[in-house]
Amino acid sequence: MRMRAGVFALIAATLIFFLAAVAPAVEPPPNIIFIMADDMGWGDPGCYNAGSKIPTPNIDALASAGIRFTDAHAPAAVCVPTRYGLLTGCFPFRMPRRKGGSLIDKDRMTLGGLLKRKGYTTGCVGKWHLGFDFAGKPDYSKPLPGGPVDRGFDYYFGIPASLDIPPYYYIENDRCLAAPTGRIDDNNTRGWTRIQGAFWRGGGLAPGFKHEEVLGRLTRKAIGFLDKQAAAARGKPFFLYFALPAPHTPWLPLAEFRGRSKAAEYGDFTCQVDASVGRVLDKLRVLDLEKNTLVIFTSDNGPVWYDADEEKYGHRSTGHFRGMKGDTWEGGHRMPFIARWPGRVPAGAVSAAMICHTDMLATFAAIVGEKLASGDGLDSFDISSVLLGGGPKVSGRKALVLQSSGRVLSVRQGDWKLIPQLGSGGFSKPRREKPGAGGAVGQLYNLREDPAETKNLYLQKPKIVKELTELLGRFRSEGRSRPVVSGSGRPVGDE
Repeated sequence: MRMRAGVFALIAATLIFFLAAVAPAVEPPPNIIFIMADDMGWGDPGCYNAGSKIPTPNIDALASAGIRFTDAHAPAAVCVPTRYGLLTGCFPFRMPRRKGGSLIDKDRMTLGGLLKRKGYTTGCVGKWHLGFDFAGKPDYSKPLPGGPVDRGFDYYFGIPASLDIPPYYYIENDRCLAAPTGRIDDNNTRGWTRIQGAFWRGGGLAPGFKHEEVLGRLTRKAIGFLDKQAAAARGKPFFLYFALPAPHTPWLPLAEFRGRSKAAEYGDFTCQVDASVGRVLDKLRVLDLEKNTLVIFTSDNGPVWYDADEEKYGHRSTGHFRGMKGDTWEGGHRMPFIARWPGRVPAGAVSAAMICHTDMLATFAAIVGEKLASGDGLDSFDISSVLLGGGPKVSGRKALVLQSSGRVLSVRQGDWKLIPQLGSGGFSKPRREKPGAGGAVGQLYNLREDPAETKNLYLQKPKIVKELTELLGRFRSEGRSRPVVSGSGRPVGDE
């Protein structure tokens, strides 16, 4: 009996050894870093615009080592709704309309919450701009509820909103580091419009808070987060959402970056943004975390860069697209979007697949093997197959809803884009245009043939207008982005 038991044990051990040898190795889930610039245009990085007057060597190198998307979109043309869409996977028109308080409901799944549930250490550094749960003036001596650490992040360091919106102070986790007991006056720069240059609104200011130091301090905090993860991770993955406050106003490049570009203060400040991206990438390499880290770089909306600025400096901040920040035209929301993951994302790839920031929730869930509940990420589409270079037959999402600063919703399907009014719907003039007698009451563009949106086909294509109008209505009523074909079941324009 003892001999028989020994034989069985030997056979079992041999079998276990054999299975272990032939079984595919289980790859650890990747670290994820999502870097979002603030108010950077599609045409600012050199990898998107060969004629750019702004050197961006670090962003360009990231593109060379990964995949660059040419049809990527922020869900909105301004800051707050885009951030809501990114973190929740929901189009911004679903965002609660309320004054004060957190704009993300506490039971809403977020990127941080999803990855934290999967065992990630989650960090958010930078501009939050999605509110906190307090009524009226906050008591800065108490915790600030409803912020990042209550919406899925283990750690937060940053500023409550844009650097031109008071009060100005830092937050770590849920605590104000120094209350904004002082005051700073309005600031503007001669030669620029009121909302350009070193512009900020006057208001509360914390002791020692200096606008020009914020980008550098946040970059150091992001790098510090990486250092801590490398020291303590022991195989535990991390997620860092690095929400840069620049090149949004105030444009305050440090002395070492002044004059680096040929696009004035805006271009120089964008050079400093590129340097911040480079410092994060350098730290990954030094910590030997580069190989298993998915890095994504993008922007939240288009730039504040007028036609007069383009003529003066010869720099097309939105590339060949029409409009700028706030607009429902492409310049307001078509974004640079670059992803790198050595060995998994093909190097030097370019994709024309249509994608959106809202797609990150479903995509990250697919990459890490986590399932979303039916009510999570209502408008999130899994683009992992596109991201990982699935080949020419792999496509992105079929339809998309986009929001302007004036809350005008446009809808895109395939090559066609419908804007149900005339005008930009945002910052460019005219914001809203009255239709002429017998004229078009909206805008319809074929973006494949006319990416600059110069030929309004609204009157020539009534069937497509009708189908896209119905599609937009279904998006609003059905609550998911899955039904993305026309009522006929064919792609819009398939006549």
